[in-house]
Amino acid sequence: MGRNELHEPCTASDTEGPFTCVVSLKSAGQRLDHFLTEKLTACSRSALNRLISAQQVRVNGMCVKAGYRLRTQDVISLAIPEPPPQTLVPEQIEFDVLYEDAHLLAINKPPGLVVHPGGGHLSGTLVHGLLYHCTQLPGLDAQRPGIIHRLDKDTSGILLVAKTEQALQNLMADFKNRKVCKIYHALLMRWPGKTHGRIVQPIGRHPVNRKKMAIRPELGKYAATNWRIRERYSNGWCWAEINIETGRTHQIRVHMASVHAPVVGDVLYGGGVGQYTQYVPERQMLHASSIQFCHPSTGQVLCLTAPLFADMQTLLDALRTNEQCVHMC
Repeated sequence: MGRNELHEPCTASDTEGPFTCVVSLKSAGQRLDHFLTEKLTACSRSALNRLISAQQVRVNGMCVKAGYRLRTQDVISLAIPEPPPQTLVPEQIEFDVLYEDAHLLAINKPPGLVVHPGGGHLSGTLVHGLLYHCTQLPGLDAQRPGIIHRLDKDTSGILLVAKTEQALQNLMADFKNRKVCKIYHALLMRWPGKTHGRIVQPIGRHPVNRKKMAIRPELGKYAATNWRIRERYSNGWCWAEINIETGRTHQIRVHMASVHAPVVGDVLYGGGVGQYTQYVPERQMLHASSIQFCHPSTGQVLCLTAPLFADMQTLLDALRTNEQCVHMC
């Protein structure tokens, strides 16, 4: 590629060896790690950051940091290493299949199931179960094959998995471009003060507790959440429908806590239930209920729904039976 040529987005085939591109005027000023995440969509952001930290990424022949601001005509070069041998051992993990074809899989993730291996979770994850179910899954990150998006360990509900490279690329692009509509339902500990609203607050890592996320006006990433209260109960709890425009880590939990309406059972963000109540959930009452997206191969619009798990449905039924419903819409 000549120095006067504009870069082109990296495709799956571009990642099978050395990668070189020249920064165009349009991309000048962008962070190196953000630029690479956009162009090398088959690589996860964490995998690319590891390459930068290991000095495997060069700009004009020099090692730079992930936050380096690109300039016009900068030459970026790196070599994508061969994927390591598959070290994940397939395991039979129980999950309900909501939809499956040759391109993708949609499951109803049970609460308590970690999506992919990480610190302290080297086995028994959803990925181990997916490899048992599908045998082979696409993706350069050996620890997250087929994974397009995630749900927290104790959040239940619908989750999409790519079974082909094309599906992985197309669905990741749709998520990134906010073409996927995700609806959640949650029990909230308090009424937010009105029946509906939209929260636009940047989210970033908590400055002290690294296990938490927080509203970070200066350092956070753009995040938007829409919520509507469907039912209110006499004990102060609410049943809410929530639509997220972005997919930041812990987004719903952080945003709803920011308006003093944390998710019931979410101890990390103020939703812990005291001993003076008959309703004591063992996890946060948050469920990914439905998802609407375009099929990555046919383009057909699909809308899939996932039923509540027994623990959440039982608690909701008890509230509807024992607590006066002061509002319903």
